[in-house]
Amino acid sequence: MRQRSTGFAALTTTIAIGLAGCGQPSEVPPPPDQDLQVTTVVPQADPAARWAAGYCDAVTHLVRALAALPAVDPSTPQKASRTSSDLLSSVVDGLDRSLAGLNALGAPPVPSADAGRKDVIGQFTEIRAEAENARRRIDAARGNATATKAALGEARATLDRIDALDYLSGLKDVPALAAAEQRAPACRELDQPAG
Repeated sequence: MRQRSTGFAALTTTIAIGLAGCGQPSEVPPPPDQDLQVTTVVPQADPAARWAAGYCDAVTHLVRALAALPAVDPSTPQKASRTSSDLLSSVVDGLDRSLAGLNALGAPPVPSADAGRKDVIGQFTEIRAEAENARRRIDAARGNATATKAALGEARATLDRIDALDYLSGLKDVPALAAAEQRAPACRELDQPAG
């Protein structure tokens, strides 16, 4: 799943600019809006597709948060800190919503097929902790250019890790769920490349 890579890459580039040039005027435009509409209409007689749709609905919370991330303003160390903190707060919120959905979803209706969901939950939980720690370091470093640059580097590493995730691996690794994913409209929308 790579539909958000272009906008997300622009954000990690913005943080890199912030690392390289705090105090420079901001000329990086905010990422383009990506309006992901989730429509889950799955026949009641297809429990695997219903579960896959629930999985994709849960993951969509993070995807939406990433698509609507606030821009980082690297024009001053203070603005870079504040806007990076806001960005990471948005990431944490998206992860919290996705984690709540994935945890509430429970195991799939396919025997011995819950490892993928649990793996994604584990990855989201680790990245959430990294993002929150980076946000706290950024908040604590305000006013200190060296500490701000170090904290922004940590934030960028967290964003790079999010960008490398394949959110649908929890479905694609199990043949029955991969087939169910194809019958779930919400999953098909997530799996489309950015246009």
